[in-house]
Amino acid sequence: MSQKGSCCRVCSRGFYSCSWKHPSEPGKRAGCWFSAVSLVSLLSLCWMYICMITFNDQEDINWKGFNYLKQWVNWFMVLIILSAVLTSYCVLLLLFALVQVALREPLNLHWLHKIFLFFGVIFITFGLVGICHKWPQERPTIPLSLQATAPFLQFGAVGALTLLSSFVFRGFNMAKEKWSRILIAVTFAALSAAIFLWPLSVRSPCLIEPNELPEKPKLIGHRGAPMLAPENTMMSFERSIACGVTAFETDVQVSKDRIPFLMHDNSSGFLRRTTNVKEKFPNEDFSHSSNLTWEDLQSLNAGEWFLKTDPFRSVSQLSEEEKETARNQSVPSLLQLLNLAKQHSVSVIFDLYSPNQGNDTVDTVNTILNSGIDPSLVLWLPPEEREYVNKTAPGFVQVYDNEAVMLKEGGNHLNVKYSKFNRDIRGLRGSGVTVNLWVVNERWLFSLMWCAGASSVTTNSCHLLKDVKRPDWVMAPLTYQAIWITVDVVSVLVMTGFFLFQR
Repeated sequence: MSQKGSCCRVCSRGFYSCSWKHPSEPGKRAGCWFSAVSLVSLLSLCWMYICMITFNDQEDINWKGFNYLKQWVNWFMVLIILSAVLTSYCVLLLLFALVQVALREPLNLHWLHKIFLFFGVIFITFGLVGICHKWPQERPTIPLSLQATAPFLQFGAVGALTLLSSFVFRGFNMAKEKWSRILIAVTFAALSAAIFLWPLSVRSPCLIEPNELPEKPKLIGHRGAPMLAPENTMMSFERSIACGVTAFETDVQVSKDRIPFLMHDNSSGFLRRTTNVKEKFPNEDFSHSSNLTWEDLQSLNAGEWFLKTDPFRSVSQLSEEEKETARNQSVPSLLQLLNLAKQHSVSVIFDLYSPNQGNDTVDTVNTILNSGIDPSLVLWLPPEEREYVNKTAPGFVQVYDNEAVMLKEGGNHLNVKYSKFNRDIRGLRGSGVTVNLWVVNERWLFSLMWCAGASSVTTNSCHLLKDVKRPDWVMAPLTYQAIWITVDVVSVLVMTGFFLFQR
């Protein structure tokens, strides 16, 4: 045997079996453990895929973690790192197992690997249960993502199947029992058919003729440009203007002395995440906005937290001057934002968080009317007191978060979470309805919403999406059909060659 072959055997056996000696006999249930390694590797790849496509909503997990622990940690990045380590380990272990098979080495999996695989399954199980029970709104994102990735996942699956077929055929030829051969043949044939015919079930809005591509969705700054500045501060909204946003999205609350101001968090301790309220008022635990006057709010720093926690890992992109500006941000009033919007002809859309919707709606509407902003730039989203708002400010554009209610009340502006929307957007657009989807941060998701025909998207990453000139991919249906049939045929021919060569 060559030195190269010897080294390969030793390394493979050393990693997989943690033994440098050549065992005389395969261990008990070696084949079962090989199957376990294969299944856990596949499971870890699927879990890593879920983590990557939910990266768009990483802020949700970090915010939930803060609400529980009152301490800001980038929990989602911790999850990504642990998942990447687990997936790399499982895939590497599977590769060494395949090398063992190719070299006709016994598959004696070391007990330490068995323990790691067990804990890997536990980790993934807890992750899946967490998504199902603690983050249920994220579940629709998984099938939605397949509209963007399924064609390419199928190509990858065909490639993997083709490469692995050599090992399958070797196992088939080595099997002594007739039933073993039948089981291997039936299983492999069923798996191959499923992968080869997968494209028949693929549905994607990007499978269209290139000349049918809708116009690029407009951008709405989610709390401004929170990757470039502290969220819901004047610096954040000013930075979003440079992105070409058509609207500012924000959150409004009303202070004790009836001044509407901008702040997203609205439960107990609502100021702790984005201000230094704990330092300014160490003995207080404010539960809602009416606990503080506007003067109290103005005494808080609303920017230092951004530099300390770096929630989007983007602080390093700021200049020293920008960091200093961020450090000195304060809680802005709604009037300040309206003046900025009026100056740049940018629309404003907001949620109103209030324990007293009636009075707070009155104060908010009065503030807007007294600001002198063009009423058509105000996109009114809060569903409570909508009748009062329509009578008092008929020029406001009424925006709905429920399609049925919108149609019932004769509206034509819809604002929904991207993962909840399951209707044909182009059909709504054709009937004169404007559709905004939130929150869209990742390029793949923006591309998908573009193909689907969204009018606009609310985003944290306006500085990135503004430079996207075309969706990641657009393909004519007939072109895709020709490609996947060609890939399937080539795969069948290659696998036939492997089978004949090993007979």
